[in-house]
Amino acid sequence: MRQEHLTMGVVTCLAAVFVALIFMVWPDWLVDVMGRKKQFVNTFLNGITLAGLYFLVASGFTLVFGLMRNVNLAHGAMYLLGGYIGYEIAERTGNWYLGAVAAFIAVALTGAALQVAVFRRMQGDDLRQTLVTIGISIVAADLMLATWSGTTYQFQPPEWLFGATQLPVITTIKPSGAEVYLNYPTYRLFVLGVAIVVGILLWLFLNRTRIGMMVRAGVDDREMLAASGVNVNLVFVIVFAIGAGLAGFAGVIGGSALSIAPGEDIRYLLASLVVVIVGGMGSVPGAAAGAILIGLAEQFGLAYFPTYGVVLTFLIMVIVLAVRPQGLMGRS
Repeated sequence: MRQEHLTMGVVTCLAAVFVALIFMVWPDWLVDVMGRKKQFVNTFLNGITLAGLYFLVASGFTLVFGLMRNVNLAHGAMYLLGGYIGYEIAERTGNWYLGAVAAFIAVALTGAALQVAVFRRMQGDDLRQTLVTIGISIVAADLMLATWSGTTYQFQPPEWLFGATQLPVITTIKPSGAEVYLNYPTYRLFVLGVAIVVGILLWLFLNRTRIGMMVRAGVDDREMLAASGVNVNLVFVIVFAIGAGLAGFAGVIGGSALSIAPGEDIRYLLASLVVVIVGGMGSVPGAAAGAILIGLAEQFGLAYFPTYGVVLTFLIMVIVLAVRPQGLMGRS
């Protein structure tokens, strides 16, 4: 308990520092130390919005891996599959929203089939799950490469998401005394908003619904839950489908913010693993905290320490595992 309070205290202090740096007018000495305020604020917002995307992918992974203890290393392939399916539907219908819904449903059904065919037969056997899902991800990557080739695809989101939004953040003050406000891409703010909504709905699902309580009870004591008359297998299939569907939905969101191309599956699988490990197994707030840490570390590393930027992500993971092996918000 003392460690949790200390962790929350450190996070609160860091958040207060970042908020002050964003909204205050920087004195000259701070500009000399950290560079232009606009670069700092843009890097911060890039990190937060990237964290939103990482959370969308990792939220499904924390359901499957962190909560249900199913080692699904094909999760990144589901992200990429959702991106490709969403792209096809959006291009053929001209409706981006329909592409996002189709990606969620198609990958959710794929995840349900995977749970029935693979994970139900290997329940509790982590090594077999790991090896089989690695094989599935390799085969799926080759099939997607054969179907969609190595071309990089870019979504066209709805028109209202194009352009930039003016934020109440002063980046500089002109010699005339006029304040210059920051303009930031609207779609990236949309990604952050979607991640927040998904996080809230997922937390409510796990903590305020009957199915969510069944899932947590089934993970702790599967036999006792089954003895009470609950169809545990059906509950697990539903949760696995939701986790996979979130990965497919994230493929559309990420493909619109960045792009869809071979290799993205590995990138987001690794990001999901790190986020869940740092945040804590089975914790939705933990996944959010882990995503924010990793997203900020990645973007600030690229902006201020480009040579060593990649190291920061894994350095955070090592420090967290050394101090709190169960993750920032994982159960002791």
